[in-house]
Amino acid sequence: MITRIKNGRVVLPGGVAEDTYVYLEDGVISAVTREEKAFDQEIDAAGRYVSPGFVEIHTHGGGGADFLDGTVEAFRTAAELHARHGVTTLIPTATSGELEATFALNDAFEAAAADNPNGADMPGLHLEGPYFAYGQRGAQDPRHLRNPEPEEYNQILDRCKKILRWSVAPELPGALALGQELKKRGILAAIGHSDAGYAEVEAAWNNGYTHVTHLYSGMSVLHRRNAYRYVGVLESAYLIDDMTVEIIADGCHLPAELLKFVYKFKGPEKTALITDSMRGAGMPDGPSMLGHWRDGLETIIEDGVAKLPDRTSFAGSVATFDRLVRNMLNMAEVPLHEVITMACSTPAKIMGFTDRGVLAPGLRADVILFDENIHVSHVIVGGRTIHTEEQ
Repeated sequence: MITRIKNGRVVLPGGVAEDTYVYLEDGVISAVTREEKAFDQEIDAAGRYVSPGFVEIHTHGGGGADFLDGTVEAFRTAAELHARHGVTTLIPTATSGELEATFALNDAFEAAAADNPNGADMPGLHLEGPYFAYGQRGAQDPRHLRNPEPEEYNQILDRCKKILRWSVAPELPGALALGQELKKRGILAAIGHSDAGYAEVEAAWNNGYTHVTHLYSGMSVLHRRNAYRYVGVLESAYLIDDMTVEIIADGCHLPAELLKFVYKFKGPEKTALITDSMRGAGMPDGPSMLGHWRDGLETIIEDGVAKLPDRTSFAGSVATFDRLVRNMLNMAEVPLHEVITMACSTPAKIMGFTDRGVLAPGLRADVILFDENIHVSHVIVGGRTIHTEEQ
């Protein structure tokens, strides 16, 4: 079955192409061309943008579900919620928890990923913690923070075969050895919730840590000790040219000036957009919970973000991915094709995915259509339409 998408403005790495068809066949993109080819069915984009699907590499849930709930339903609910907003690849993220909670989450993930007809593709997991600095914990539950021990993390890695990424504070005892182990297993090692200085970040880089989790959030910055200035994780991420970063572009975590700063100095090829959303994504204002519904951290959704009850810290965003794209366009004034790079091809490259993130022949047919306001009307995952909404 060959599907042709016509009358769209096709978003490609170098710009937006007019008068261009996108052909899909057997779950992959067969052609992106101005040439007329045979087709079996057709989608009229009616002037909307045709884009690769968004690649979300850091989210804790949505639609009232958190992945730490540890149920198949929680994974499907969040995957479906984010898919309706343009996400075709989603990496479920777990906050710090005890060992058994991690195993329960993994088991539920495997079942949900195998039977997920209406949601974003879920190729693997991201563990955010529990190996974090107490002083940079943010909304991470302090009851679960600890140092990495080989007996524990190897048990997790041996049991949970779909872990694709692990965020760790590299200054903790044992963290560099963990970075080496993750690199050996082909798992992305990321610096997160860390009090490291430049020397520790450089050591982390040399031991497998190539990415920084939610830049500006939960990390050390330039500070003074005895009148001398020392840089933190933040400045180190800029100094190490090939270090990739991710930003929560929900309009709350970072102001417009910082969105522009990251774009200018790290650039779209090294910066991924993430929601870092919790269960409150797509939900109304009011009380919510970060982590497991029974014993997680209480939060409040207000002003377009989740906060701790005392309002001293954000507790994750409630954004959907289309909001990130709008903010980078309108707040940061980034050209659309470069925003799509940050939303699609860059996160795919960070995760090591070579089969998605760009509209190009031979890649997965993960395609979305959206209008000038980034309102998503069509979502195609692996060549199969899972969401449509007429203009």
